[in-house]
Amino acid sequence: MTTNGKTLNLTLHVWRQKHRDAEGRFVTYQARDISPDMSFLEMLDVVNEGLILKGEDPIAFDYDCREGICGQCGVVINGNPHGPRRATTACQLHMRSFEDGAELTLEPWRATAFPVVRDLIVDRGAFDRIIAAGGFITAPTGNAPDGNAVLVPKPESDLAMDAAACIGCGACVAACPNASAMLYVAAKVSHLGLLPQGQPERDRRVLAMVEQMDREGFGACSNHGECEAVCPKQIRLEFIARMNRDYLRASLRQRAESKGSGGTG
Repeated sequence: MTTNGKTLNLTLHVWRQKHRDAEGRFVTYQARDISPDMSFLEMLDVVNEGLILKGEDPIAFDYDCREGICGQCGVVINGNPHGPRRATTACQLHMRSFEDGAELTLEPWRATAFPVVRDLIVDRGAFDRIIAAGGFITAPTGNAPDGNAVLVPKPESDLAMDAAACIGCGACVAACPNASAMLYVAAKVSHLGLLPQGQPERDRRVLAMVEQMDREGFGACSNHGECEAVCPKQIRLEFIARMNRDYLRASLRQRAESKGSGGTG
């Protein structure tokens, strides 16, 4: 680690790709006089300023809030989604996490369902379509209901909040050797399914979201646990088990209802 007051000189091997159909390659850049108190994205800003002054195209990367809550930033740093620090997004990763003279390889999320848009930016629209398939509840419109109108036991409330902490960054997909989205989908299914307000659509939701996940081309979960290890919000594997139980129960109910109505399913 470096100490405050000193600067870092780094070598960056950055994936450059003009668009999703273009052939990409690594290009090497020097990051000079970087403050250890900068965030990783601020370091990229400095590098880009130098590239622009030289008339070169800046490195394209995704970001929005830069506060670790929007889920927009995402870059694989030396093989680790979001970098070396646990429970930390790339925008909250400080350069003091690296040694002076370090060489860093920067890549986009690697998954068929996340096609590269440009350089380090990928299209995560697959996540949006999964949410659209079932991430809602039925609620009456009008004035806001009394906060105490629907009682929620504290254990369920706490667990739902843990699941809702997922920011949808996609690091779980990038880390999984199968490019599975199970941890993301499990978190989104669980944070609604655990609450009373989410019960009317609970079965339909889990069936629809898992079906959409499969259509998007994500791989299957094989319990490597890499997703949990890199999740910046520390979403736990137990949510995948919970979703699997919900999915099995919903599938059996759907089959029983289909038979009861004269169907052949």
